[in-house]
Amino acid sequence: MGHLLDQVSWLLVVALCATLGLSPYVPEPHVWQKLMMLRAGAPLAMIDWFDLALHGLPWILLLAKLGRAVLRRGTR
Repeated sequence: MGHLLDQVSWLLVVALCATLGLSPYVPEPHVWQKLMMLRAGAPLAMIDWFDLALHGLPWILLLAKLGRAVLRRGTR
């Protein structure tokens, strides 16, 4: 898995977060809306879970790549 993260460029990850991760921009990003629904305890339909996964995946990828970079820097 780590080798796959190394092959993905930082530019692509940032571009995915800025586009898919934050869309739609108005009135608020879907990922933020779904996280607030979860926080409030609102029941989520299957489409909401799919939406959260779709718009959250770029952020998970960013955190994984960032975590791997930090861990690799610490071992050198």
